[in-house]
Amino acid sequence: MGDVRLHPPVLLILAAFSRYGEALAWAKQRLEQAWGPIALASEPFDFDDTAYYIKQMGPGLKKTFFAFERFIDPPALVACKLATNAWEEEYRMQNPAPEARPLNLDPGYLTEAKLVLATTKDRDHRLYLDRGIFAEVTLHYQYGAWRPREWTYPDYRRSEYHRFFTQCRDYYRSRRLSA
Repeated sequence: MGDVRLHPPVLLILAAFSRYGEALAWAKQRLEQAWGPIALASEPFDFDDTAYYIKQMGPGLKKTFFAFERFIDPPALVACKLATNAWEEEYRMQNPAPEARPLNLDPGYLTEAKLVLATTKDRDHRLYLDRGIFAEVTLHYQYGAWRPREWTYPDYRRSEYHRFFTQCRDYYRSRRLSA
């Protein structure tokens, strides 16, 4: 029998995407109000690796990642996903748009070994967490680089994303070592 050990806190990450710059600015402000200061932010990336969201969100999508100063306990990912779902709806109600979903907020967390994303959709490779929320390991860190899984979304395979996640990993490691 192995010894039970608590998991160390993890780096909270969020992907925000929209075709509206004001939606991304609103999201950043809302996230900082709720989760505190942002430690790292990516440049806005063109989100054009899939047409999956065009019907729901329109064309010309941009995706930005945020990593937060405050670390979280991994099970807190459930509350984070429930909050982001509510914030998406809050934004939609306050800012009518022709699209059904003008803003998409996807939380996750990063450790030295992996990037985990939360979702409401069940698949064979996802684990149920609680309250209708699932999680998947989208990327893993091996041999000095981020590696995709067979189910990894096309955009998460991009080297630009991997460079940002490496910055996040370095930040996470430096904070953990200094703690």
